[in-house]
This record gives sequence, structure tokens and C-alpha cells, in this order.
Amino acid sequence: MRLLNLISIVAVAGVMAGCSTTSGSVKQPSGPEAIASEKALVMPPPGGPSIVSVVETKRGNGVEQTLSLFTSSSVPGQNFMKVQFLGASGSNPDTGSAGYRMFSETGMSREAFASVPGVAMARNTTFLQNSYGPFSYASGRSRGGDTCIYGWQQIRSSRAAHTQTRNFGMIQVKLRLCDARASERQLLAVMYGYTITGTLNGEIWNPYGDVRGADPTLGQTGTPIYPDEGGYRQMSMPLGYEPAPQAVSRTTVRRAVVTRPQPAVAPQPVVQQAPPVGPRVPLPDAPQQSSQMVAPGSPAQPAAPAQQSARAGGVAVPSPDCIGDAAMTAACRR
Repeated sequence: MRLLNLISIVAVAGVMAGCSTTSGSVKQPSGPEAIASEKALVMPPPGGPSIVSVVETKRGNGVEQTLSLFTSSSVPGQNFMKVQFLGASGSNPDTGSAGYRMFSETGMSREAFASVPGVAMARNTTFLQNSYGPFSYASGRSRGGDTCIYGWQQIRSSRAAHTQTRNFGMIQVKLRLCDARASERQLLAVMYGYTITGTLNGEIWNPYGDVRGADPTLGQTGTPIYPDEGGYRQMSMPLGYEPAPQAVSRTTVRRAVVTRPQPAVAPQPVVQQAPPVGPRVPLPDAPQQSSQMVAPGSPAQPAAPAQQSARAGGVAVPSPDCIGDAAMTAACRR
């Protein structure tokens, strides 16, 4: 009897447990998530390249972000900037922890060739350093004339700064940038001018190490300080990313020829010449006469009426003396 009661009690408890469970809840798996550009943990320098989108992945020991940048190049692929914060615990245990690995020469060379396909990338051997410390890069030029760089930087405090409770964090930054109109120096300016806006909580994950003290030369004699870095010497590295302007085809502009009116010339006064003085030449049809010289100032000799008539084209032109009643005289009938 007691056994039957015990079995019935266990059965009732199982039914009640089944009724109390919840079902049908929806949970979104943790993974890469698109966020606003304002929440980017690293920002390009003033002047670009501009941010197109930001994808964030939270890890168990940090955060990763990939910034897609504006691309103006014929080289396949997208310009990007990747930043990885390692050291903070408890961000998202579901996705696992990212590998806490240092940069290696072989690994970075492999990444540079993979990120810029078809371009022969050469590793730069010059020691370079920006505001966050040393960095390196590889560069190349495509067959189409595009310039490409792949830069990387690891921000981590020195081992001497490591203690039991601080300076264990690390930040890694990678940059892939190709441009059809920019030079290598202009692309390299992004590695000098970018800004890290994110932080790791707690002094234990501080990636920068101890704060550097003031310059010991401050206030000392023999150490002049100039208003610009280097002492009035122009900096060789630009601070912003600004590609060269596109070539603009020149158009020949032809100006219309404007004819200016010439100034009006005043008419010259006609000078009447004095009648010639000398012998008179008779017309071919006129009767032959003897030439007479007329001295200047002497009274003109009246010409005979018959000699003053002339013929032109077979038409007799009477003399003024042969007009009217005088036309019947013998001299005018000739």
C-alpha cells in the first residue's frame, strides 16, 4: 500500500514539472553584428578615407571590429581597417575567446598578399613609429597603376611594465588600402593619423603601459623648444589622406574676334586749282587756231564767235554768242 502511494506521488510530481516548463522562447545567436559608424573603436584620420560600414564581433576575451572604407581602385577587394582588443574577459563567452597571438613576419606577409590579390607586395624595412608606437607595412603597385599598402601595428606594453595586476591588454590594428590616384606617402599617412577611441576596462588590461613622465629637459638651459616639431623645419610626412585630383580634359576655348570700328576720317577740303595759264588746246573737231600766250594779269582777248563753237560726236555746240538773233549772222553759220 505504501509502495502504491509513493508511485502515485512521483507521477503527480512529474506531471506538474512538465506543466511548469516554458517553451517557444526565441534567442538570437551571438555573432558578427553591424553597428553605427559612430561606435567604431578606431577612426581614420581627418580627410578620409570615409567609413562605409562597421561589423563588430564580441569575443569571450575582447572585441573585434572591421571597418569597410571607401574604395577607389581597380584592384579586387574592399579597403578595410581591422581592430582587435584582447584582454577584457566576459564580453561574450558564447563565441569563445580569440587567440592571444603576437604578430609574426611570416603571418603578416601572407595576409598582405591575400588581402591584395594580383599585386606584388614588398615589405618595408625602415623602422617607423606613430603616436602609439612602432608599426610596419608592405606596399605594391598594380598593373593598372593603383597603389596599395597593407599596414599592421601591435600596441602592447613592454614586459618590464607587466605586474601581477596591470598592463596585460593588447590592441592589434591592420589596414588594407588601395587607391588609383594616391601615392604611397599619402596612403601611409593613414597609419600615422588614425585614432583609437576604445579602451579596455581596468588597469590590469591597460595596453599602453605606465604613463610616461614629463620630458626631463623641460626648464633646463641649452634645450630650446620651438613652436613646431623639428625647429622650423617642414615635416616630410603629410597628416591627412588626400588623393590627387582627377585629370580634367582641357577644352580649347576660342574667343570671338571683335572688330573695332575705325575712327571716322574727316573729309579733306577740295582745293580748287586756278585755271591754267598758257595756250588753249582746241578740240579735234574745232578749226585750227594759233596758240596765244596770255600773260598773267593781262586782259583776256575775246575769242571769235566762230572759234568758240565746238563739235563733239558730230553734234554742233553753238557758242553763247550765237544764241538768239545773232544766230543768223554769217559768223555763226560757218
